[in-house]
Order: sequence, then structure tokens, then C-alpha cells
Amino acid sequence: MPRPNGRDPETDPRAFLGTRLRRGRVAAGFSSQEALAGKLGFDRSVVSKAETGERPPTDDVLAAWCEVCQLDEELFTGLVKLARSSDGPVPPWFADWIDEVEPKAHTLRIWQPVIIPGLLQTAEYARALFLATGVDEDRAEDLVTARMGRQAILDRGEPPTLWAVLDEAVLRRRVGSEEIMYGSLTRLAELAKRPHIAMQIVPAVSGANAGCVGALTIASVDGTPDALLTEAVEDVTSESRSLLRKAFAIFDRVRYEALPRAASLELLMEVAEQWKR
Repeated sequence: MPRPNGRDPETDPRAFLGTRLRRGRVAAGFSSQEALAGKLGFDRSVVSKAETGERPPTDDVLAAWCEVCQLDEELFTGLVKLARSSDGPVPPWFADWIDEVEPKAHTLRIWQPVIIPGLLQTAEYARALFLATGVDEDRAEDLVTARMGRQAILDRGEPPTLWAVLDEAVLRRRVGSEEIMYGSLTRLAELAKRPHIAMQIVPAVSGANAGCVGALTIASVDGTPDALLTEAVEDVTSESRSLLRKAFAIFDRVRYEALPRAASLELLMEVAEQWKR
């Protein structure tokens, strides 16, 4: 029977997994999601999303769940793998962003204090990132293909104006090998020379800034409200006016701390050469 969220356990691997996990919880004596979450040491939403099929549990959550509820971990590991692959490389919550927001945006503002933004990554850099999260190689390849496909908007006839502000730490954090980092930074330098892309670097000597709260992307689309993508434990999209006001304020503040475009490119190439050596 379909759930209220539209997922049918008979046809949806995520819903089927959620049903089995819920049965295991109840059979183990945990009458509520809160009770199991407390025992596992995770937020209740982790249990809720797993049981509704919204998001399969991560490996650490699944291992703890199986131990506490005395479930067959090998069986459930297989069910989780099936559930994770059932929606393809793009999570359902992200589909609207990459189908309706990002491709139609006339302006994208990106602040990233940790890693190179997805729209500016090389395939090798993206692959190293995905593998670092613990996904298997086949899944990583699917994710890389999806990410590279998104970058097509930068090469179209009328590309969006892209404002990318990166912390210097992004340039110095090794993702993959030195060769991957050199290739990634030289790619950034090439993109930074395009007329529709403005790339600035916030130098490490500037210290703490408003952007220390985390990465964000603001997309502006004609005829619709601006949309916000924030990155944390789980990426979240929003059209909340109050959140967008805060996001614009943060972006303006970090841009104020950033080097001018020419100086940013000079620093970018300097760090690239350091990776080459």
C-alpha cells in the first residue's frame, strides 16, 4: 500500500527498505522513532527519513540500527544499496534545482569556503570527492557524469553570469592527488578569464568572515523568486525571503573581503604552481 508521501513499498526499493526497518524497530521494542534515535545517538529525522523512504540510512546508521534491533546486517546492506541506486545519480530533492532553477538562471552567486564548486570542478576532482564520501566506484561514475552534465550551462550561447567567491583554503585543500589539484586550479584559471565569470579569492590573511557559516549558491531566474542552495550535513534549497536576505548579506560581505579579480587570478596560478612542484 502506498505511503502518504506517495512511495509504494511494493514498487519502490526505498519504501520497501523503510518498511522493513520500521518492522525491525517495533519488533525490538522501540515503539517510537524518538526512542530508537536516542538509543542510536542520531537525530529523530534520520530514523524518520529512513522509514519513509525519503533517504536511506548511511552505513554507520545502518550498522547501529542492525546491532540494536538485531537485524541481519548483510541482508539490509544489500537493501540499502538497492535503495540508493533506485533514484539514479540525482536525489529527488535536488531534481527541481538542476532542472528548473540552475539551467534557467541568468545570474548565479556562489560562495564556497571548503571545496571547488560543482559547476567548476574537473571530472577527476569530482570523482575524488565522491569516493571520499564512501560511495562505490560505479556510483561515483554516475555522480560524476551528472555533475559534468550540469556544467553545460557555462558553454551555451548565452551563459549565466557567474559570481564565484572562494576561500583560499579551497585552493590549498588536497582533493585526490597533486596532479588533480594542479589540473583543477588551472581549469579554474581558464574559467576565470571568461567574460561572464567573475572569480575572486578571499585570502587566508583576512581571517574569519561572514561566510564561515558555510557554502551557499543564490540563483536568480527571470519571473520567479530567487532560490537559495545551502550546503551542510544535508544540502537544502529554499525560496524563503528572510533566508535569501541573509544569504545576500553574507555573499556581499565575503566579496568585500576578497581580492580583486586580477589579484585573485594571480594567487590562483601561484597555488597551482605549488601543486605542480
